[in-house]
Amino acid sequence: MSDQRRVVVTGLGVATPVGIGVDAFWDALLGASGGIRPIAGFDASALPSRVGGELPSFTLGDYIPKTYRKSAKVMSRDITVAVVAAYHAVRDAGLKTKCILDRGEAEGPANVDSTRFGANIGAGLICADLTELAGALASAADADPDSFSYARWGREGMEQLTPLWLLKFLPNMLACHVTIVHDAQAPSNTVTCGEASSYLAIGEAFRTIARGDADVCICGGAESKMNPMGVTRPTLMGWLNTEDNDDPERACRPFAADRRGAVAAEGGGLVILESLEHARARSARIYAEVAGFGAASSTHHWREADPSGHALASAVRMAMRDASVKPEEIDLVVPMGTGIKTYDAGEMSAWRAALPARATPIPATTIRGAVGNCGAGVGAMDFAAAALCVHHGTVVASRNTAPPDADCPFTFREGDPADRRIRHAVVGGYALAGGQSAALVIKQVEG
Repeated sequence: MSDQRRVVVTGLGVATPVGIGVDAFWDALLGASGGIRPIAGFDASALPSRVGGELPSFTLGDYIPKTYRKSAKVMSRDITVAVVAAYHAVRDAGLKTKCILDRGEAEGPANVDSTRFGANIGAGLICADLTELAGALASAADADPDSFSYARWGREGMEQLTPLWLLKFLPNMLACHVTIVHDAQAPSNTVTCGEASSYLAIGEAFRTIARGDADVCICGGAESKMNPMGVTRPTLMGWLNTEDNDDPERACRPFAADRRGAVAAEGGGLVILESLEHARARSARIYAEVAGFGAASSTHHWREADPSGHALASAVRMAMRDASVKPEEIDLVVPMGTGIKTYDAGEMSAWRAALPARATPIPATTIRGAVGNCGAGVGAMDFAAAALCVHHGTVVASRNTAPPDADCPFTFREGDPADRRIRHAVVGGYALAGGQSAALVIKQVEG
C-alpha cells in the first residue's frame, strides 16, 4: 500500500508478573524467569485454582503528576495498570507528554502534538471492589440477614460509595485516564474483545497512523484477573489449572503434552506507534516496523475452542498479505498459548494452516508460561516481546513448553537465548470467549 504511511514502534511500556518496565521485562525474558506464584493479594484458599500471576508492588503516585493524584480514588486496578504501562511507554519512547512535563522529568516544549496523539486501549470486564461493595450492601440488610432493604440501600448503603463509584469500572476509563494524563487528543478507542483486545487495539492504531489520522498512538491493553471473580469465572468455564497449586512455576504449560489449563494473572502493556517520518524527525530509537495487520472472527461456539483454528489462521494470512510477506520469510512466531488443552490444539491447527509447507518447524517464543493469562493485556505483552526479539536479534527461551505436544508446529528454545537475525515476526492471538482473532507482522526497519 504505497499511499499509506509507514508505522514504527518507538516505545514499550509493560507491567507484568516478571517485571514492570521494558528493562525488567527483557531481563526476565533473557533469564526465562517466571512470575506465577501462590495468590497473595486476596484469600484464595477456598478456590480450586490458587496460583496466579500478580504484579510486583508499585506506587501509583510515581507514574502521574501530583495534580492528578486525587483521581486515584476513581481508578480500579485495571486502570492503574494501564496508567503505569502508559508512563513507561512514553518514557521509553522519549516523548515529552503533559505527564512527563508536569512531573518535571523533561523540559519543554513537548515533542508531540496533542491533537495528533491518539489512543487505542483494550480492556476487560473490570471487577468491582468487592470489599467496598460488600460493606455498602451489608448496611442495607434488614434484621434478617437473608433479606435486603431497598429503602436502607438508598438511605444508607449508597452513602458509603463515592458518587463517582461507577467510573472505576467502565472499560473505557483505561483510555480516559491515559489520554487525560498524557493529553492525547487524536482519535481514541476502547476495544473489549477478551484476550484479542490488545492485538486489535494495536492493529487499529497502526491503521490510524497509516491513513494519516494521527502521528503517534499509544495502544495495547491491560486487565487484572487477580480478584475472586477473575479467578472464579474461568474456573467455572473449566479453563484454569486446578491440579498444580503446589507447583505454581509449572502450572501454565502452553503447547506442552501434559498441559492442564491456564493460570489467571494481571498486567498488560501499552506501546508507542508513530509514523516513520515523525520518529525520524525527533531522532527516536526505533524497535521495529509494523508491516501488517489482520483480524477475523469465528462462529464455532461462543466459549469453546474451534479445533480448526480457522479465524486465527485467516487473521495471520491477512496480516502477512498486508505486509507482503510469504510464510517462508517468517523468522519468529509469538503465539498466544494458554495451556488449555482444547484451545492450544485449535491454535496449533491455525498456525499450521497459516504457515504450511515449511521445511522445519518455525522458531517460536511464548511468554504465557511465565506470566499467565491477564485477558485484555496478553496481546500487548506478546507484541512487546516480539518487538524486543526483533530489535535485539534474539530468540528467548520459553517456560514450560516441554515435552511438546505431538502436533506442535513450533520449535521453542530451552535454556539460553539465541542470537538470530529476525527479519519478520508474527504475533497472533484470540479471545477465549467470543471468537475474535487478530495478528500483526513486525519487521526490521529498512530504508
